Amino acid sequence: MSNNDIFKKLRVALMLRDDDIVEILKLVDFKISKSELGAFFRKEDHPNYMACGDQVLRNFLNGLVIYLRGSKENPKNPGDVLMRKQSAAKSERPKPVYKALQRKNMDKDISTVKYKNKKKS
Repeated sequence: MSNNDIFKKLRVALMLRDDDIVEILKLVDFKISKSELGAFFRKEDHPNYMACGDQVLRNFLNGLVIYLRGSKENPKNPGDVLMRKQSAAKSERPKPVYKALQRKNMDKDISTVKYKNKKKS
């Protein structure tokens, strides 16, 4: 399993966006752009694919520890951090109002239809 695979699996498991990963890497004074980060998550046969080095993954894991546990001076509960992230992700999603729009646009003046070709039983 490559460093890229580990990085991808952690990203999906923790529901992290590129902004979150850049923020986590800033906690350990490691600067990386979103485009460089996107190159790690591409398929291996893509022309812009870049292999994730040990240094990047090591800094991400160290930053992830600080992000989830906090520092010695300001400790956090990792479960609380993850729960807040999940509840924030759920509240950010706009709720679909498709049914309400469909009902609003629906014609209410429809009379019953009488069919001529009824089967006799």
